[in-house]
Amino acid sequence: MIERHHASAAAVCAVALAAAAVAAASFSAHRAPDVLVPGAGVTEVRMLSDWFPGLDGTPGDTEVYVLRGAEPGGSMLVLGGTHPNEPAGYVAAALLVEDARVARGALYVVPRANASGFTHNDPQEGAPTGFSFPLPDGSTRTFTYGSRATNPVHQWPDPEVYIHASSGQSLSGNETRNLNRAYPGREDGTLTERVAYGITRLIVGEGIDVTVDLHEASPEYPVVDAMVAHERAMPLASNTVLGLELQGIGMSLEPSPKNLRGLSHRELGDATDTLAVLFESCNPSQGRLRGRTDEALVVEGKDPYYLRAAALGRLYVPFDEGGVPLAERVGRHLASIAELAFSMGMESEDEGLELSGVPGYDEISELGVGAFLSPAPEAGS
Repeated sequence: MIERHHASAAAVCAVALAAAAVAAASFSAHRAPDVLVPGAGVTEVRMLSDWFPGLDGTPGDTEVYVLRGAEPGGSMLVLGGTHPNEPAGYVAAALLVEDARVARGALYVVPRANASGFTHNDPQEGAPTGFSFPLPDGSTRTFTYGSRATNPVHQWPDPEVYIHASSGQSLSGNETRNLNRAYPGREDGTLTERVAYGITRLIVGEGIDVTVDLHEASPEYPVVDAMVAHERAMPLASNTVLGLELQGIGMSLEPSPKNLRGLSHRELGDATDTLAVLFESCNPSQGRLRGRTDEALVVEGKDPYYLRAAALGRLYVPFDEGGVPLAERVGRHLASIAELAFSMGMESEDEGLELSGVPGYDEISELGVGAFLSPAPEAGS
């Protein structure tokens, strides 16, 4: 009898160890950064710590891809992955890295602005750890679905109340790990504040003319399918929204609130000479009304509960049985960036940014994201 109990205990321990090994492998894989494939347009790859050495060797340091044209012109910084649970911004930035070319001016792309946020998931959300796209050659590319905030392993503990450093505004304690509440950042602050500071130093050091922060919002959020602009950026943003409307891409224009501090479009516009804007596309996988949060919801954007909410008039965007696919949202971001670059040239020929190779809204909506991704290099190559 005793031997039988010992055998049962050993079997339970073996199963537990096997489960722990699987979980550990999954956890370790989540902490490894995705492989991006720089295209022919990338002229150099740097790290954010090149502008702020205080990030060197920390989980906040992240890649900065530079696409510099042969002709002088304006400069634009695109931030993806500020919130790693808003995948359209991250994927749009990745496609710029892999496909875009610059003939005039310079484009700086940071696909993983909050690199730490990609190393974990938000607790109790049941979100997938990643999502994949099929490529024309039969292979797949997988991208990480992360958290809205910096990993608490990298920055702990959260205060009961987060005091935004430059304004003194009081916010919820967990906002201390939200990159889009940390600008313009602090040289000696938390990891999140130092990342914000590094981005601010990049903008100042390179004299960035226009800064774009790519985001997503839930269908029930009032500021969605929108461009939020600092008051100095309003003329440029207005021309961009008009150009998008002429393409059949609806986009509302919102002013940056002066009384909500720490956000990129407010603080970067105040602290630097850059024209700061933020784009919001519609992401059902982060909304409060959603059903099961799986990879299908992230990629296909279909949800029966949002269909019901739409029928009741509870949403701020159209939502039908086709949902809001990730490809459409990525296409919206890319079309907005291309139109913004075009508008820069309209305002000043000397500050124009001439882009090519950026997938258009219609073609990426029709063909899917995978059609514009490069196959991942084989291990060891």
